Amino acid sequence: MMKYVLPFSALFFFGVLIHAQTYTDYLGAGHNSGITVTTSSEMQRNEWNEKAAAENTMNGKGMDSRLLETSRFLAQATFGCPLNYIQTVAAGSYEQWIDDQFAKPLTPFAQSTAGIYEQAKEMYVANGGNEEDYFGPSLVHFVYAWWEHNMNNDDLLRQRVALALSEIVVISSNSSLGDYGVGLGSYYDLLAQQAFGNYKDLLMGITLHPMMAGYLSHYNNPKSNDETNVHPDENYAREIMQLFTIGLYELNDDGSYKLDQQNNRIPTYDNYDIKELAKVFTGLSAAEIIENEWVEDPYFGIDFWFCNKEVPLVMYDEYHEPGEKHLLNGHIIPSGQTGMKDIEDAVTNLFNHPNTGPFLCRRLIQQMVKSNPGPAYLSRVVQAFNNTNGVRGDMKAVIKAILLDEEARSCEYTREANSGKLTEPMVRYFNVCRQIDLNSPSGLDWNIGYNFYTQTGQMPLASPTVFNFFLPDFSPNGPVSNAGLVAPEFQIHNSVTSIGFWNEVDLWTSPEWNYPVFNNWEIDWEQNTKLDFTRLIYLARDSEVLINELDKLFTRGQLSPETRASIKAAVDPIYGSDPGIDYMHYRVKMALYLFLVSPDYAILK
Repeated sequence: MMKYVLPFSALFFFGVLIHAQTYTDYLGAGHNSGITVTTSSEMQRNEWNEKAAAENTMNGKGMDSRLLETSRFLAQATFGCPLNYIQTVAAGSYEQWIDDQFAKPLTPFAQSTAGIYEQAKEMYVANGGNEEDYFGPSLVHFVYAWWEHNMNNDDLLRQRVALALSEIVVISSNSSLGDYGVGLGSYYDLLAQQAFGNYKDLLMGITLHPMMAGYLSHYNNPKSNDETNVHPDENYAREIMQLFTIGLYELNDDGSYKLDQQNNRIPTYDNYDIKELAKVFTGLSAAEIIENEWVEDPYFGIDFWFCNKEVPLVMYDEYHEPGEKHLLNGHIIPSGQTGMKDIEDAVTNLFNHPNTGPFLCRRLIQQMVKSNPGPAYLSRVVQAFNNTNGVRGDMKAVIKAILLDEEARSCEYTREANSGKLTEPMVRYFNVCRQIDLNSPSGLDWNIGYNFYTQTGQMPLASPTVFNFFLPDFSPNGPVSNAGLVAPEFQIHNSVTSIGFWNEVDLWTSPEWNYPVFNNWEIDWEQNTKLDFTRLIYLARDSEVLINELDKLFTRGQLSPETRASIKAAVDPIYGSDPGIDYMHYRVKMALYLFLVSPDYAILK
């Protein structure tokens, strides 16, 4: 596909100096050695800065294929990038970009959340509020920190993987955890840190993190007491198996189910296994407590409010279930060990289970690349998980295997009906904010995104349950289900959320409303951040130029002829008596709105 910045026509001839080397690709793809292009003129239209240089017809600069491939790659690996960043990445190798991303430092979310809370409190007091009335740090301040970081960061890949992990090893502010903003930030720090670490370390980290323990109720989980009918809480034991490691049924490395002699799926665990594993997760409580006027030292049984949510839990062995614990695949934890050693053994048992690789890798592929990875694709990623240079669970190896695989990179797969995925609403929101210029009168990139949340039900760390916003095996009725495929994100795509997303887009792009794309509750409404359409207004003088620009950013060169024709037909009639900003803004609004509500954008192929 050949695309140009500006439409132009030119008459040219060229002389060819014959060389011995033979090229198998086509004229204009960049092999212009020995070729001179001359024209009667080089076109430059009035009021345009760009010039249609004749040499670009041969030197490859008129070709957008690499740029569009890179736009697609970055749509899988990031929350979206402006065009100049896409161009920079396109000039190098994807593997080198990934390696460079692995080296980017992590900005701590817990620290940022605490700092933003103090800054917001000062603003509240300066506006006449009473310091004691300002609540936090809470979910609000964590979400402010999340947006501030993800609008200004360089660690794009780390943050994309962290969000994917947050939808696999789930905690949710849609609970009492919403009161603990620094704790939410600390948990997100763990995900971001281990996004490039080892999955076993992540499993240990979430097991001991106070926020997970508070969410899945193994904080202050006591040993058995038959006299008082107290038994270990089974919640975390069930979910670490079902949702975080091995799933419900035994799997082959290609994701297919193992079957017994009656062709039935083979369960990975039963109620007995849950009860045995629940014994392991007893005796954990606060290692440190927050500053307060009532309690000086931590102890087993202390209320969750007092717990320092940034410090891993510790074991109180006198409250840990004694005796043997019988785990999966015949492994027995011996009696007499410390409680922490029991936990390490149990996590190792699950980490080494043959299901963990295909279970986790399929979910990561679904989050980042496609809903229905081919068996060979999944097997290759699982192989990277199982053993890369003698190491099991290396997340860097898994990420590379996911993003660099032929099934993720080859354009051939974009033509397959079962390829691709529905991009979840909040990621489409992030794309808009990262790929369109912003105007922030306050200089703050704080965003609560509450309106968007009420319309779509999504914001980071805010799923309705531990099962995430949508299930990995959800299959909508109709052609998808009939084909035996899944489409997880369609579980939250309905008549309410789909229209809610369109309504948000309509507000962001409306000249009449001047509606903010970010809003926070600490500043005046008009000081909130809005989309800046200056650059797009310049391009809107020609609908083809505008559409091509948005295609590079949002549809990765895959805008269908039908959608292109519809957008052009809607934009071209919008004009005014003079080429002023007003009607150009309406052209931008129409084009951008139609792009963002189109299936071409919603579906990542």
